Amino acid sequence: MPEKKNTGTSYETIMHDLKVRHFSPIYILMGDESYYIDKISDYIAEHVLRPEERDFNQTVVFGSDISASQIVDSAKAFPMMAEKRVVIVKEAQNLKGTEPLVKYFKQPVVSTVLVLCHKNGSIDKRKKIIPAAQVGGAVIFESKKLYERELPGFITSYFMQHEITVEQKAAQMIADHVGADLHRLTSELDKILISFSEADRMVTPEIVEKEIGVSKDFNAFELRSAIIQRDVYKANLITKYFDNNPKAGSLFSFLPMLFSYFENLMIAFYSPNRSNENALAQFLELRNGWAARDYLTGLRNYSGMKTMQIISKIREIDAKSKGLDNPNTASSELMKELIFFILH
Repeated sequence: MPEKKNTGTSYETIMHDLKVRHFSPIYILMGDESYYIDKISDYIAEHVLRPEERDFNQTVVFGSDISASQIVDSAKAFPMMAEKRVVIVKEAQNLKGTEPLVKYFKQPVVSTVLVLCHKNGSIDKRKKIIPAAQVGGAVIFESKKLYERELPGFITSYFMQHEITVEQKAAQMIADHVGADLHRLTSELDKILISFSEADRMVTPEIVEKEIGVSKDFNAFELRSAIIQRDVYKANLITKYFDNNPKAGSLFSFLPMLFSYFENLMIAFYSPNRSNENALAQFLELRNGWAARDYLTGLRNYSGMKTMQIISKIREIDAKSKGLDNPNTASSELMKELIFFILH
C-alpha cells in the first residue's frame, strides 16, 4: 500500500514492527481515516497475546465509558501468566480530561501495550499529551483520508497483496464508483477476490461490472476520457445515461476527478519539455510516461486560457452544487452545464 501521510511513522513500519513482535508501550492512532486505525488496533488485539492469555490480560474499552484515571490504573497492572498486558481505548476522542494519561505517558509500564484510537480528527499537537507520549517512546500515527487521485494506486496495491493484477480502467471504475471510504472500498475489493477462481489473475472492467455493478461503458472514467478526447457525442451519451441512472454516476463523485485532471493540465503547460511523455510524467510527479498520455492529449485539445476558464467553471459548479447562489438547479443540470462549457 502507498505510504500514509502521518506525523510519527508509517502504517507499513508499524505493521512490520508488530509482525516481528516489536511492541511499543504506547500507540496513539489518530486521524480522519478510520481504516488504518482499525487495522493496527485489530492486529494488536489479535496477535500480541495468545487466545488463552486474553481473558486476564486484555482490556478493550470506549472513551465515553471510562475515565483517564481508570485507563491508567488498568495500564499499570502487571500481566498474569503472560509477557504483556494490552489495553485498547476505542473512540478515545470522547475521553474527558487526559492529565492522568499525560503523567503516565512520561513513565509507562513497559509490559503494557496501551492503544488510544482517536478518530474523526487528530489530537492538537500543542496539548501536553503528544509531547508526553513522545517522551515515553510512543508510536504516533496520523491517518489521513486519501485523495481521490490516490485511490487507483491503493486498489492496485490491495490486489497485488493477493497476487492479482488490475487493469487501470478497472481500478479507476472502482475508485469512481465507491469513493474514498476505505472500509467500504476494501469490502468491494474483497467481493471481487472472493469471486475469483485459482486461474483468475486479472481484474478487468467486465469483472468490475459483474461484481460491483458499475457499467464498463458508462462510468466516470469513460466520461473523463471523452472529455480529454473532446468527444462531444460520447460525453453527451454518458451524461444522458447518468441522467437516467442516477446511481451510476453523480456530479459529486465526478467533480474532484475532473478538477484534479484540469489542475494538472494547467501545470503541464509550464513543463519545459511537455511534448515528451516521460519528461512530462516526471514534471507532474506521475508514476510513468504512460500516465502522462492523457495530459499530452489534453495539451493538444485545450489551450491554457480554456483550461483556466474550465477550472474556474468547476469551482463555480462545485459551489452551486452545495447550494451557493443556486436555489433550485438540480445536480444533473449542473453537470450538463459544466460538460457543455468544457466541450464548447
